Formats: sequence, C-alpha cells, structure tokens
Amino acid sequence: MAYYHKLGAIPKKRHTQFRKPDGSLYSEQLFSTEGFHDVASILYHHNPPTMISKIEDAYSVEPEIAFQKQLCHRSFEGFSIPQKSDYLESRIPVLVNNDCHISLAAPKDSSTDYFYKNADADELIFIHEGSGTLKSMYGNIPFEYGDYIVIPRGTIYQLHFDSTENRLLIVESFTPIEFPKRYMNKYGQLMEHSPFCERDLKVPTELETFDEKGDFRILVKKQGMIYPYYYAHHPFDVVGWDGYCYPFALSIHDFEPITGRIHQPPPVHQTFAARGYVICSFVPRLYDYHPQGIPAPYNHSNIDSDELLYYVDGDFMSRKHVTKGMLTLHPGGVPHGPHPGTVEKSIGKKETHELAVMVDTFRPLQLTKAAVAIEIKDYYKSWL
Repeated sequence: MAYYHKLGAIPKKRHTQFRKPDGSLYSEQLFSTEGFHDVASILYHHNPPTMISKIEDAYSVEPEIAFQKQLCHRSFEGFSIPQKSDYLESRIPVLVNNDCHISLAAPKDSSTDYFYKNADADELIFIHEGSGTLKSMYGNIPFEYGDYIVIPRGTIYQLHFDSTENRLLIVESFTPIEFPKRYMNKYGQLMEHSPFCERDLKVPTELETFDEKGDFRILVKKQGMIYPYYYAHHPFDVVGWDGYCYPFALSIHDFEPITGRIHQPPPVHQTFAARGYVICSFVPRLYDYHPQGIPAPYNHSNIDSDELLYYVDGDFMSRKHVTKGMLTLHPGGVPHGPHPGTVEKSIGKKETHELAVMVDTFRPLQLTKAAVAIEIKDYYKSWL
C-alpha cells in the first residue's frame, strides 16, 4: 500500500553511514517486492541479515490436487478441518490456482520456537476466531476477530495467539495484494468514496529489538517446499526502518458498505485486489430502498470467474442452512443465484447482518484432497 510509515531510529539520508554507540555500522537492508519497481522499505539491523549458520533438508508442503478441472457448484464445512498445535502444520490448502492458494487453519499454539517466511507469496490472513499479536522485523500488530492481516512476501514473522481457539482463512497471493485503484487518487491516498481509509489501518506500532546470537530457526517457504534455515542472530534485530512496504491489518468491521436504491453489484464490496483475483467483504448493511426493490441478489452467470464465498457470521438472505466457516464454490461457466424461496422472503426486509469474505478468481480453482474430505455432498441440487 502507498502509505509512508517509520519506526525506531534511522539516519537522515538513506544509504549513508549509520553507526551504533560503539562506532560500528548498522547493517542496511532494502526490502522490496517486484524488484526495485514496487514499494520498498529500508531496515537497519544490528547484524547483517545474511548470516546463515545451517540449512536442513527441505520438505514438501505442495497441495495434493484431487480435481484439476471441474464444473460443479460445491460447498465445504470449513470448521471440519482438525485443530493442530503447530501453526504451519495447521494450514490446509483447499482451493488453488496459479494466482493464489486458499487455505484454512485451526492452530492451537503460537509459533514461538521458529520464525516463518513466505518467499513466494504475499499472505492475507483473515482472523475468524481468536486474537493475538503478529510479530515481525517491522514491529508488532495486535489482531482480533474480523481482522485481515496483510503480510508482504519475504517478511519474517510469528503469530502469537491469546488462546488455543483460533480459526483462520489464509490467501497466499503470488502477486502483491493491493487496494483497488478506483479507491485511490494518483498520489495513493484513499479517496472519499472508498469504504475505508488510512485511519482504519493497523500498522506496526511497537518495535521490539533483539540483538541476540544463537541458532534461530526460520522456516522459508519457496515453490511448495519448506527450507529450514538457521540464522546466527535473532531476525528481529532491527533498530529502525521506514518506507511503504510492511505488514498491516484492516478489520472487516471497519468496512463501510456502499448501498443504493436497487441491488448493488459485487464490486461495491471489493476490499483488496491482486493480479488474477479480488477479495470482497460482505458486512451488515441496509437493504435497497427502492419501493419495489428486491434485496436478494439476482441470478447471475459466473462467466469470467470462480466465486468462493467464506461465511463468517450472521444471517444470509440468499442461502439456507449456512454454518460458520462454510465455503461455497460457484465455478465460472454455470449460473447461480439465491436458493428457492429466499427472493420472496427478502422483500420488505430493511437490513442484513451477514458477514462473509469472497474471493473471485479469474482462473479456475483446483480442489485439493483436503477440500474433498470436508465437502458437503450434492450441494449443486440445493436450487431444486
């Protein structure tokens, strides 16, 4: 996101001498995605961030694909995935393509005995249940129910949970996660018609600096593999940084819905954009106020995209028998719409209290074996 931020101590000019109290130099690191073209930050370490003491054998976390090609409406019980103690082991890919991998996770414990870095993808972590703190080399960000946490690729981080009851929806994005361009002016500021603004963003506010030697295990994900690296110094040894590339959080509860006299199309719910897909937030809002309006969505054809809806909470006027954590997949090429009886039932209603996250991908999603294991059978017949 194009929003300047800084923490800690930094020199007056970049790429100039910045010395410690003992006279030695701090180690400067430029952190940028998409080469030197995209947004960047500059971090200043006590020790060079290149001191690797050991590398262990890599192991695969590649998703196991059940169906590479499919054309069927499907539904999944997301809360059926098992809880696991370890954060990384709890991450279960369910739907994937070349633009993004979508996973569910139910970790019980904080990842305190290792650090994690995704070298391939930006990560968006939606907090469905639980609270805690994201700790990274940029500082700390407290999180809670309803937060989207956006972590740029290459960021070393840990998640510290407050309890053992945690449910996460995770999107790994192989291109940068950004705000929709139509919400921003040419300077990158969020404009008046945007459903959220810079005041809603949670940025790192506490920079903890650890100048420690040892064997610090960092699990690095690259091309479907985990590479266990050991660094000779604590990765959070940063004394200061500034720039435009860093983790941040945005609560779905701070998304202000755009409403109208007649039913508004899904783009009004868009929250994030990336190459090949978009992410939308459905939040409590007033219904359409045309005297002849029909609040329930009309039947529509997913011609260009697969629509994945993740149900968070509340009542859904267009679906029956919805549970928390349920996912519905409506593939491109087949029309879908409200369930029978829900259109008439919606007429006259003044508001909805639904809460959901939608991921629309412009290339088909592949089902993993883990997705098949939690599938609700014959969902495609629910319109009969």
